[in-house]
Amino acid sequence: MNHPPGTWEERWHPLREEWVVIAAHRQNRPWIGQTVTSTASQVPHYDATCYLCPGNQRVGGAQNPQYDGVYVFDNDHPCVGPLAPHPPEPQSPYRTRRADGLARVMCFSPMHNLTIAEMPTAHISNVVAAWQQQTRDLGALSQINHVLCFENKGTVVGVSNPHPHGQVYATNFVFKTIETALSAMQQYARIEGRLLMAEIIRAEQRDARRILFEDAHSIAFVPYFARYAYEVYIVPKRREAHIHALTDVESESLAQAIKAVTVRFDNLWLQAFPYVMAIHQAPTDGSDYRDFHAYISFHPPLRQPSLLKYLAGPEVGGGNFLNDTSPEASAQALRTVSDAHYLTLGAAQ
Repeated sequence: MNHPPGTWEERWHPLREEWVVIAAHRQNRPWIGQTVTSTASQVPHYDATCYLCPGNQRVGGAQNPQYDGVYVFDNDHPCVGPLAPHPPEPQSPYRTRRADGLARVMCFSPMHNLTIAEMPTAHISNVVAAWQQQTRDLGALSQINHVLCFENKGTVVGVSNPHPHGQVYATNFVFKTIETALSAMQQYARIEGRLLMAEIIRAEQRDARRILFEDAHSIAFVPYFARYAYEVYIVPKRREAHIHALTDVESESLAQAIKAVTVRFDNLWLQAFPYVMAIHQAPTDGSDYRDFHAYISFHPPLRQPSLLKYLAGPEVGGGNFLNDTSPEASAQALRTVSDAHYLTLGAAQ
């Protein structure tokens, strides 16, 4: 039997402590299932019906100010919040508690038709500063154990409003992905005597094929163990458990890395590139997290211009990912397009 073309192997995900099946020989298999279409449309810079645009009324009745930068407000339909009721006690072995915490919306720009990829780096720096401020302020609250900042971009990940925005969840629990990564980092430091993320950075630098951006302070790469076709990590080189501890120079570098990655995304297929972006930070309960290294991850759902990565049997039923692409090939595709010039909509840089 001949070996099929394309990378076919299992790779260990050290931050999730699980195997990822890389089956790149399946990427071009026949597909007669559902596809997605990307249609270019003219989005106005202001939409009178948008509940996130400056001056407009939100769904909860409050009115937005005429903001001209980053604007943060309490979510009108929060998943966690101070008004959550006290639930009744369930039968054993079940447990329950109040959905305590805070949920906020962060508008990245007053411009309804602007995405992060189209923003000047200085504006992205303001977004980074807002993430830092939210993490610092919310993490200082006694009832908050973790702050998750994230952005969902694109209709295929469930976003119904194109206005550039993200969300902040400050919760009384630590999200499972953070718990797993924290445990992996602590265990690696204890057994190996070295920091796990620093080792990942060194491995990516030695290989170099998957690196998309690098300067003195930040590095961006398609990880060796990528679960999604065009998954990307952006990592500050200096270890900090929370991004608000980064210096101004490091924060500016982080903004430049975000710009470079998102521009490459959109330029890959000359279309707005959907993704889920999350900032991985340590818990905020005041414990010692010296082994945790904060980083940003991008999880794009597309594996081809019109094909989604569907979560099916291996992922949903088995809990392990099957990646139909080679991380090296994905990185090469992203490396061949410009990260300096936005080609899709011709926005000013």
